[in-house]
Amino acid sequence: MTTDPSFVIELPVGSLAIHDLTIGTADPGVPVVLAVHGITANGLSFRQVAEELHRRHGPGAVRVLAPDLRGRGASREAPGPYGLAAHVADLTTVVGAFGVNPVIVGHSMGGFIAALAAAEHPRLYRSVVLVDGGLAFPPPPGLDVDAALAAVIGPAMDRLSMRWEDESAHQDFWAEHPAVGPLLSGSPAAESVRRYLDHDLVPATDTPGAVMSSCILDAVRRDGRDVLVDEDTHSAAGRAVAAGVPVELVWARRGLLDEPQGLYDEGRLAALDLPDQLAVHGVDANHYDVILTGEGLTSVVDAIDRGLAVDPAGREIA
Repeated sequence: MTTDPSFVIELPVGSLAIHDLTIGTADPGVPVVLAVHGITANGLSFRQVAEELHRRHGPGAVRVLAPDLRGRGASREAPGPYGLAAHVADLTTVVGAFGVNPVIVGHSMGGFIAALAAAEHPRLYRSVVLVDGGLAFPPPPGLDVDAALAAVIGPAMDRLSMRWEDESAHQDFWAEHPAVGPLLSGSPAAESVRRYLDHDLVPATDTPGAVMSSCILDAVRRDGRDVLVDEDTHSAAGRAVAAGVPVELVWARRGLLDEPQGLYDEGRLAALDLPDQLAVHGVDANHYDVILTGEGLTSVVDAIDRGLAVDPAGREIA
């Protein structure tokens, strides 16, 4: 079930939950990573990133803050309006509350939010790491957004209407997932994945004794629409680079169901005509495990480390 966050920022209605995933006690002034999750995920998805940073740098040397975005997890009660601009405003509040210039890392939809945050507020962020998200392809004319959402994240959206009798049944459901299931059986990330999956659960509002996903369907639809068709979102990574913010992309070669074709490939990325300053790294991973284990996790934390080496005070801002 949904666990209590480390910090809560009160909003006019509801609150924004923030998980401090730092291992050990972080002294004031240590560098900060602000981790932004995907469209139906939550902040605990970044626990393995925090573990790897701890392994490399030692206890408390890097602080990892991972919000539950509004409409998900422990931020479920934070109301609309939804949309990526609302998440950017929430992250601006988080950065102001903690008084930091973080490396911002975003996975999947979180990559689009991270890029948009850096484009709109380049002085706030040390660098940006996009993980299998954040770069969009032009939508075809007359795109049916709902149909496109169903095609891209249909299984994730279907999950929001499901009910399970308890946490164990929910874990059994995920054990059958071709991309996530293998992580639950013998993987070093298994316990982190279980905690992340369980954090999504809340008591079902329509089935006594059952549990359901915390994600608000209206939030998922509105945020997904911005990812697919919002021009400001699509231009964000390029605008962040133009503003002087270092941006890197780590992309997974396999997809949401561990299929051979991922969201990106060399040809699709070449067609985007990306700025030369935007570093791109393809890894042997799928859309989920890219932040959880193996080559993907290593490459993501390598990019974070490069961002941590950036001096935000000395960076030229256009």
